[in-house]
Amino acid sequence: MGKIRVKTIGDESQEKKEKQKAQKRAQAKKEIEEKKVSSENTESISTTEKTELKTESKETSSKTKLKTHQKNKKSQKHSGKYLTVAKLVEKNKKYTLSEALEILPKLKLAKFDETVELHINTNDKGISGNVTLPHGTGKELKIEILNFSKDPKHVDQAVKEIESGKINFDVLIATPDSMPRIARVAKFLGPRGLMPNPKNGTVTPKPEEVAKKFQGGQINFKTEAKFPILHLSVGKLSFGDKKLSDNIKACLSAVENKNIRNITIKSTMSPGIKLDNASII
Repeated sequence: MGKIRVKTIGDESQEKKEKQKAQKRAQAKKEIEEKKVSSENTESISTTEKTELKTESKETSSKTKLKTHQKNKKSQKHSGKYLTVAKLVEKNKKYTLSEALEILPKLKLAKFDETVELHINTNDKGISGNVTLPHGTGKELKIEILNFSKDPKHVDQAVKEIESGKINFDVLIATPDSMPRIARVAKFLGPRGLMPNPKNGTVTPKPEEVAKKFQGGQINFKTEAKFPILHLSVGKLSFGDKKLSDNIKACLSAVENKNIRNITIKSTMSPGIKLDNASII
């Protein structure tokens, strides 16, 4: 069984391109600034001082490097357009869901139909589950089905592609008899959240039925490996307040209030808006 494509709303490839362009612009600015500072510093440092500086640099702890990286990341400059729309959001205010959904379209920066995202800080790591969004995600999902009893050659070929770094699917659904083969590439699939798992229904003797659920708007969620954070796509800006509200409430119900510390909502390119949990849950 091969791949199944789910119909999409919006230009997903354009969205990815815009994200990549924004990241490249930010990286380019950072590199230019670093080269400028490096050039200025080099002129005023003697040979002996350079040697000492290199020695000190090697001895810098990983913790210090992490702090420097975080500081540099925070200091990255945003575009003028971003800074203009960011003024529409009060940084320290927590908005009700209805207020946030009213503001969100005004923060739109891209020409494509941006994805609406929820970023949830949880009380602990290891929180996972799945939820069927009432109105779907509006995104195109590439679903890969591996059924060893029906097509062993396809399973072996898929495993080889994954080992070579070629992963061109969003969801992997497998039959139990396929799992011994797939276990070989767990180290590639696991970090990406793509490893089939009985808990979220992606290991099943009826993969086609599960694929239909994903087509109907089911999404899986799991906190990051090292941090208690969930990232969920809950629809498109074009959905409007009612559909987005329904999808968001379904997600938060699945995650459960007891697990939630705070919530931020944003679209692909926009600033984040902090939500008042009590107004939603």
